[in-house]
Amino acid sequence: MSISGSVDRPNVVVTGGAGYVGSHVCKALSQAGFTPVTIDNLATGHRWAVKWGPLEVGDVRDGGFVESVLRRHRATAVLHFAALSLVGVSAKQPFDYYDVNVNGALSIAHAMRNAGLRKLVFSSTCAVYGMPPTTPITEDAPALPVNVYGRTKLAAENLFSDLARAGEIDVALLRYFNAAGADRDGEIGEAHDPESHLIPLAIRAAVEQSAPLSVFGTDYATPDGTCLRDYIHVEDLAAAHLKALALLDHKPGVHAFNLGTGIGVSVREILAAVERLSGRPVPTVIAPRREGDAPELYASPEKAKRELGWVAAATGVDAMVGSALNWHRKHRHAA
Repeated sequence: MSISGSVDRPNVVVTGGAGYVGSHVCKALSQAGFTPVTIDNLATGHRWAVKWGPLEVGDVRDGGFVESVLRRHRATAVLHFAALSLVGVSAKQPFDYYDVNVNGALSIAHAMRNAGLRKLVFSSTCAVYGMPPTTPITEDAPALPVNVYGRTKLAAENLFSDLARAGEIDVALLRYFNAAGADRDGEIGEAHDPESHLIPLAIRAAVEQSAPLSVFGTDYATPDGTCLRDYIHVEDLAAAHLKALALLDHKPGVHAFNLGTGIGVSVREILAAVERLSGRPVPTVIAPRREGDAPELYASPEKAKRELGWVAAATGVDAMVGSALNWHRKHRHAA
């Protein structure tokens, strides 16, 4: 593949750029004057989601391949999304999760060192906190993950943090809460197979009147008895990545940020929004609590506001559900 980009449009390598969050970040990068170069093995990502720059098909665990991409495209930074991310599956397949999420991170670090790159933005997760005793969750809360997925992400965070403290790289660790919604232009959206996220599952149940959606626990000490989570619009996540990339230009070292709205939204509130916007009921069945589900998890986004100058623009449930519903209706067979 020929080298793309120019001095005016610097190349940024995006691992996992064919995935849900990665593809939205690629669009935001292109709009901001960058050329996103996607590395993806297409195991869970989609070729159709790569619209704003070249696609290099390969695995992040192949350090030689990653290094060749960095060199050929004269990359100026790396945004690392490629990972396995299903919490339940991670307990059954720990080898695979450590292999992809930890060995993949080490491979990226080796390739960056060999290619002479320093700037890295890492897609992390609130799962590194486990079940913190208090909310809202701040970045100095203890990192005590309760599942394999969270432990692999924390291991990658520790690797990148240690490298930054040793002067090898500069890194921003972005700890997402619940990514939601879709590109409001309708070009890309969430298309997982299997799907595990509440909003697309609720939309599918309502629009297709498919099997009932399981509501896991209605007896929590919350206003309506269901779990509270912090839903962050995927376009707001994308904007935060641009802010983090800019931060590394003038503030080296290691930086960790929570990305959320700071607002807890219940399962029943999500279902009500889906019903209101779709005009269809969401068939549900009440199921027992899932082991490890905390009653409430939501972020303190104050550090991101203070140091990144970033604030979530779409804090209402309707914006997230509405954009996801629009995507589903147009592209329901995309997965």
